[in-house]
Amino acid sequence: MSVSLRSATLNDLPHITAVYRDSVLNGTASYEITPPGEEEMAGRFQAIRDKGYPYLVAEDEAGAFLGYAYASSFRTRPAYRWMVEDSIYLAPEARGRGVGRLLLSALIETCQTLGFRQMVAVIGGAHPASVAVHRAAGFSELGLLKGAGYKHGRWLDTMLMQKSLGEGDGTDPDPSVYPGTLFGG
Repeated sequence: MSVSLRSATLNDLPHITAVYRDSVLNGTASYEITPPGEEEMAGRFQAIRDKGYPYLVAEDEAGAFLGYAYASSFRTRPAYRWMVEDSIYLAPEARGRGVGRLLLSALIETCQTLGFRQMVAVIGGAHPASVAVHRAAGFSELGLLKGAGYKHGRWLDTMLMQKSLGEGDGTDPDPSVYPGTLFGG
């Protein structure tokens, strides 16, 4: 299967909403219980894009929507501005086919180019496939939050993972680059 990646647009919102809906209703990646509608998803999408974070989609050679990934702030306090959190959601038919790996790789590269120094993954349900994809991309396991959520009639653990980007914490950041402007820092 040939996969192409590109920046997400507002035209992708019906697909993004459908993939997220499936994840909320049937998966453990998101701890939401009720899936948001397209209007809510549009607001979330715009908030991420307005801050300049990358938002990517994956399609197959026929143009079928396979999934999406984005980076967002890990926390909103200014000193955290060098760290992003990744989120990846795949259509059911795209799972186990390397699409998540491709999206994560592109997200890492884009965030590194933008000047971010750390990426964190907060993996709902400590999903083994997501943990494996992040581990293969060079993420380290930081810890497990036991019983962090309750969904689908069971307690769910949350895995925290982290990867240094670029020079990581080895040098001082340049406050004139993109992450330094996110919070007026």
